[in-house]
Formats: sequence, C-alpha cells, structure tokens
Amino acid sequence: MKLSVLDLVPVRKDQSSADALTATLSLAKAADELGFERYWLAEHHNMPAVGSTNPPVLISLVAGATERIRVGSGGVMLPNHAPLVVAEQFALLEAAFPGRIDLGIGRAPGTDPVTSWALRHGAGGVTDDAVNRFPEYLDNIVAMMAPEGVGLMAGGRQHVLHATPSAASVAELWLLGSSDYSARLAAEKGLPYVFAHHFAGNGTDTKAMIDLYRSTFRPSELVREPKTFLTVNASVAETAEEADRRALPQLLTMLKLRTGQPLTAQPSIDEAEKTEIPDAHQGLIDTMRSRWIIGSAADAKLRLAAMADEYGVDEVMVNPVGSAYEGTDPRTAPAREETLRLLAS
Repeated sequence: MKLSVLDLVPVRKDQSSADALTATLSLAKAADELGFERYWLAEHHNMPAVGSTNPPVLISLVAGATERIRVGSGGVMLPNHAPLVVAEQFALLEAAFPGRIDLGIGRAPGTDPVTSWALRHGAGGVTDDAVNRFPEYLDNIVAMMAPEGVGLMAGGRQHVLHATPSAASVAELWLLGSSDYSARLAAEKGLPYVFAHHFAGNGTDTKAMIDLYRSTFRPSELVREPKTFLTVNASVAETAEEADRRALPQLLTMLKLRTGQPLTAQPSIDEAEKTEIPDAHQGLIDTMRSRWIIGSAADAKLRLAAMADEYGVDEVMVNPVGSAYEGTDPRTAPAREETLRLLAS
C-alpha cells in the first residue's frame, strides 16, 4: 500500500504564516525522504488556522525543496479561477518538475461567501455561472495543457490557446469531490477521482461514492481504468493516549467549523486540554474521532490496511493533524512529522 500526504498548512496560535510555511517545508522533506508517494496542498481562504491559500505557489516551494515525491493540489477550487490561469500555472509547474506534478481540481469555494465573492469578482475574469460551467471549464483545462492546445473562434478566425509554448509532459489530472456529482463527472470524463473522506465521509458515503465512480467509469485517453484512493486525518504517536492528545486541537477546530463558531488559529495541546466541550457537542467530537486514524503506529497501520482493503484501494493519503505543546519551536511541527515517520517505519 502506498502512502501520501495532504497538507492544509495548519497555523497554530504561536505561529506566523512564515513559521507555518517553514514547518510545511520540513514536513514535505520528511515525506520525500520516507518514501511517500505524493504530497498535496489544499486551497482554503480567510481561515485563521489554515495557511494553504494558493496551491500553485506552495507546490513550487515544496517541489523545489524535495527530490522525488509527486507534488500537487488537493485541490484547486476551479470556480475561483479562470481556467486558462490554472492551465498555465500547472503547465509551468510540470515544465519545471516534469513527471512530478498532480493537478487535483474541486468545485467547492473553499471559503465563506464574502471571500468567495472577492475571489470570483474582486479581481475580475470569473463569470457568475462558474459553478454551473464546471464541466466545460474542466475540458478547457485538459485541452489547454495538451501540447496541441485548443482552438477558439474569435473575429471569424481560429486562435489556438496553449497553456505553455512547448509542453513535453502534462500534469496528472484528478477530480476531487465530497458528493455524487464529482463521482459521476469523473467517471463520465474518464478521470482519476478522490472522495474527500477526511472531512466529508463516513464509511457508507465513501463506499457509495467510490462504487458509483467505478461502476459508471468510461475509459478515456487519460486513464483506461478507474483510479482512486482515500484521504483520512491521522495522528500517530508512540502511545494511543499521546496520539489522542495531539489530535484534540484539530478536533476542536473542526467542531467550531461545523457548529458555526468563530474560527481561530489552532490551539496548543495544553490549551485544548483545558477547553470544556459542551455535552451537546461531545457526540460530534466522538464521531469525528472514530473516523480519524488516531493511535499507536501498530494500531494505525492495521486501520489503514483495513480501510484500503474495505474500499479496494492501494493508496491512502493522510492529513497529519497533530498540534504541538506550548514552548515548541514555532517553525516546526514535530507531532505531524512523527505521524509520518511512524507510519513509514
């Protein structure tokens, strides 16, 4: 079974954005050295605890700091961007790091409604019906990244658009989703597909979406057979108790997100342990905890293997969610790195 990494560039209360980026680069280097398959960076905006606002910029930093691991977006939220811009960005990344770039594309805004408006309209260039035109935009990106480009009619003449002047290779395209819409679209277009189990899935939903994708898949020039894997939150330590302590700050952050509370930077483990969880919210915490991989290395590996077997995948992408104790060097994320090292050991 192959292991990969999803990184939201979490920002703790003791960290600046620069600190969080430094910690991410260290984590990426560790994943590269430990033999992980790929390292994906998410797109979220205007969130105090999440620093991954711009996947292409982060991908260039991570790919430049690593040697062999595939680096990509998990994902670019396409309705926020003009398709040509995305195609150009990833064509350049593929040219700089040939054979190592993944373009994961999603349809969600990745932010609140006000920030979503600013992304789509504040800078211009994105239409009001961008969400409805998602399938069309997806086709445009595939065509523009291809070496032959795509032809457009304008002023009675055909103009050919190329994402880059002379492509020698193309980034691998993945469709991401948390609903049956993306599963059906990926199957229809013959694209690799990833269901967002790490934040949206329970066992039933994940299995249903993967089965739907596989059962309706149509081969394409990109892939001949269904291609998919799982994403899951993980906190792994020498003991299950320690892994649970490290996961608590992220559990509290997700609780705030799901119950509409004001978001803050990620608390330390010390602060999280002093937080009183209302009885009405304990069930939600327990449900999230049961879906995450939290435990010792031996237990975590057994659960990951069981998940891979249950869903019929040969790759699992882990989002290492461990926070840090007060006094930890803000430029580091030791709990997140230990999760990767214990899983790879």
